[in-house]
Amino acid sequence: MTAFTEAKMTGSVSEILERALAGEDISPAEGEILLQQRDRDTIEAIRQTSDMLRKRQAGDTVTYVVNRNVNFTNICEQHCSFCAFRRDEGKEGAYWLDADTIRSKIDEAIQRGATEVCIQGGLNPQAKLHGTSLSYYINLVKQIRQTFPQLHIHAFSPQEIQFIAREDGISYQETIAALHDAGVGSMPGTAAEVLVDEVRRVICPEKIDTQTWLDVVEAALAVGVFTTSTMLCGHIEMPQQQIQHLQRLRELQEKAVSRQYPAHITEFILLPFVGEQAPPALRRRVGRDQPVLADILLLTAVSRIFLGNWIANHQPSWVKLGLAGATEALRWGCNDIGGTLMEEHITTMAGAQGGTCMSVEQLQAACTSAKRPYRERNTLYEPVYSACKNSR
Repeated sequence: MTAFTEAKMTGSVSEILERALAGEDISPAEGEILLQQRDRDTIEAIRQTSDMLRKRQAGDTVTYVVNRNVNFTNICEQHCSFCAFRRDEGKEGAYWLDADTIRSKIDEAIQRGATEVCIQGGLNPQAKLHGTSLSYYINLVKQIRQTFPQLHIHAFSPQEIQFIAREDGISYQETIAALHDAGVGSMPGTAAEVLVDEVRRVICPEKIDTQTWLDVVEAALAVGVFTTSTMLCGHIEMPQQQIQHLQRLRELQEKAVSRQYPAHITEFILLPFVGEQAPPALRRRVGRDQPVLADILLLTAVSRIFLGNWIANHQPSWVKLGLAGATEALRWGCNDIGGTLMEEHITTMAGAQGGTCMSVEQLQAACTSAKRPYRERNTLYEPVYSACKNSR
């Protein structure tokens, strides 16, 4: 292995990395082997492999998006064991933003150059008080679309889609198609947590199961709605379960390609568990409040090696890792530094220390410190040329 002559690796790890560099998909068993490595030289070889694959699959330029999160309600019928965001209706801190407040937030984002708004919220049963649940969500999207026609609306997780469909007794595909017609351009692949039901039964027993998440995302891709993909990592899951999650994402993307769906999964984002303000039961079980950077970086690298042939764009979470940790992840297979967000409540309320907003200048400086060129992109990873004049 010419690039890793100094590394002290077992033959099996060396062979796995050689096959990955030859362009082959590694197997789940091989991915698990990589995640189990603890030798410093071997981990460095894994990092180098992920970095070379990143360069080949996505290039050297680090991308970012100017966007704003709007979490329109924290009232939620579910009680996920890792969530410090949700509230019951009428309880202290519960909120449901009205249309004027949402428009004001988005108008501020437009003034700061945003090309995307990400809309997500709790599962609020009040959504159907004045009609169907779907009609509330459609009206929300239409109001944004009519006021800000230039903005890409990235909205509603698979969990929210299932909630709307369940409340109204309609199919996932019908729900997604109606929202797409109203103006939703893409869907966040959140609520995936870990796509292994034995883990989900502990951390989010009220949430959709693995197959439902996969079914909703496949329905979106079949309709023509692009999605992202995520993994909530660093809590109770084991390496085998992390790889099972990655395998299910890879299989879904392979299916989308083979069936020639009009859309595909655009990116993969690791979301490290932050437990500082999480409910006590899971916090005690995990035994730590903040992510372990070394563990997240190894998983970042293995995710690139395992998924990169199918999902080329990989992004760290500066909210969870801090900007320094996210910048380091650019050396471990990531090609995107994320978005400006402008506000972020869900992770911050759990005790994350990365902040809630990044300026474009801060993201660009992070790329420069990593000795990489940068470029603004839109939600679908197309260049935003008007912002490129200061790119390196």
